[in-house]
Amino acid sequence: MRDFRSLIAALGKVAAQELHMTPEFHRIQRLPPYVFEEVNRLKARLRAQGVDIIDFGMGNPDMPTPKHIVDKLVETARDPKSGRYSASKGIIGLRRAMAGYYERRFGVKLNPDTEVIATLGSKEGFANLAQALTAPGDVIICPNPAYPIHAYGFIIACGVIRHVPAPSPEEYLAGVSRAVGNSAPPPSVLIVSYPSNPTAQWVDVDFYKDVVALAKKHDMLVLSDIAYSEIYFEDNPPPSILQVEGAKDIAVEVNSLSKTYAMAGWRVGMVVGNERMCAALARVKSYLDYGAYTPIQVAAATALNGPQDCVDEIRGIYKSRRDTLISAMGRAGWDIPAPSASMFAWAPLPEQYREAGSMLFAKLLIEEAEVAVAPGIAFGENGEGYVRIGLVENEQRIRQAARNVRKFLANSEEILGRAHNAMAAS
Repeated sequence: MRDFRSLIAALGKVAAQELHMTPEFHRIQRLPPYVFEEVNRLKARLRAQGVDIIDFGMGNPDMPTPKHIVDKLVETARDPKSGRYSASKGIIGLRRAMAGYYERRFGVKLNPDTEVIATLGSKEGFANLAQALTAPGDVIICPNPAYPIHAYGFIIACGVIRHVPAPSPEEYLAGVSRAVGNSAPPPSVLIVSYPSNPTAQWVDVDFYKDVVALAKKHDMLVLSDIAYSEIYFEDNPPPSILQVEGAKDIAVEVNSLSKTYAMAGWRVGMVVGNERMCAALARVKSYLDYGAYTPIQVAAATALNGPQDCVDEIRGIYKSRRDTLISAMGRAGWDIPAPSASMFAWAPLPEQYREAGSMLFAKLLIEEAEVAVAPGIAFGENGEGYVRIGLVENEQRIRQAARNVRKFLANSEEILGRAHNAMAAS
């Protein structure tokens, strides 16, 4: 643990130096040093030296976008008018396709004119929702650990985050109930995200019924992020909060085509649900962007309206990789719980490295085993003790990573000794 604290202190000194060298902009000062950056710099240096890093660190889909979606993009891009400005809240054809998806998948009817906003990915949608909904000093309840934009979208908007530990969905909701009674001013927004990034947990409709009841009781709005709704490995698919009666009175849902159709770089997402919140988002977006390139939006509508066997295929790839990861790492001596959804595994640190902490473990794993993962501390203080592993390498690469990890664990005493000596010397 001493090594971990030393590393965090060093990062803090670097951050202080960077702030001293740059203007003290208010919003920038509210953002801590990017925890991933330390790992990313190390990864880049090793790759420049010719090291082949097996990279599980970023949730970046590696499979190709299905051909019929790409073909529609190419076809539409040939139209001479396609390069004109588009619509900031999305073309009507795409918004109708998004509403159609919700009706087919969740049995939820949406008005594409007033209850659907197409966004530049779910991350942009979430960040601009924060801008639209937040007054300075508003209290936002956020799970911890969580995907960083869930907290920092509101922090950038000058909100105040009330972190609630989320070791399980049930414990999170119980913590929310306590936090509401101890917050001044009362919280205005509650964030839920299942299947979760990074923990891969998910919930049933009854959980959302409790969320809606709690939010209405305490006059909170709800932001639900279900970007991984189609990446699941159980018989029953993850539900939507909008399936709950009365949810649209207080909730919107953020969703994405990125993982469902291997379209991460296309930047197509959606915010759907409460009409007032959608209108606020549309107004903010009207000042900030003109929407995605029209051929991308047309192709996204084709993805939602077209054959869905590609979604089943993508889901099957993730499941196969999950199974390979769990079995191969288990044989290597690293027991990782099998995620039931999402494209991530939330892995407790091997016993030998628990005192080192997730950041030092992630750095040593790259240097010694040529395997990159995301340190749990990057997702909040309650992520310490874990790393996130993305299912973004094929089975052969996963097995190679496991062989490297086996040696890494076998030599842990020597590796930790060298790391301690190096830190002491610096």
